[in-house]
Amino acid sequence: MLSLIETIAKALVDEPDQVSVRLVEENESDMVVELKVSEHDMGKVIGKQGRIAKALRTVVKAAATKQNKKVTVEIIS
Repeated sequence: MLSLIETIAKALVDEPDQVSVRLVEENESDMVVELKVSEHDMGKVIGKQGRIAKALRTVVKAAATKQNKKVTVEIIS
């Protein structure tokens, strides 16, 4: 799951070496993942009115459904 988020994020930003994905919390059915990008790339990850962030979360949610998990993606700068 972390590699999926990292791959998508690196494709969106100008500085892919600044992308960091970290597992914050995990239990049987839930995961909290933290996505960190550079300040300059924050707009590219969030998108206009949050559309790209919403699409990223939708793709991750679909992938997590196969594993019977709920994944929360937090985007920080």
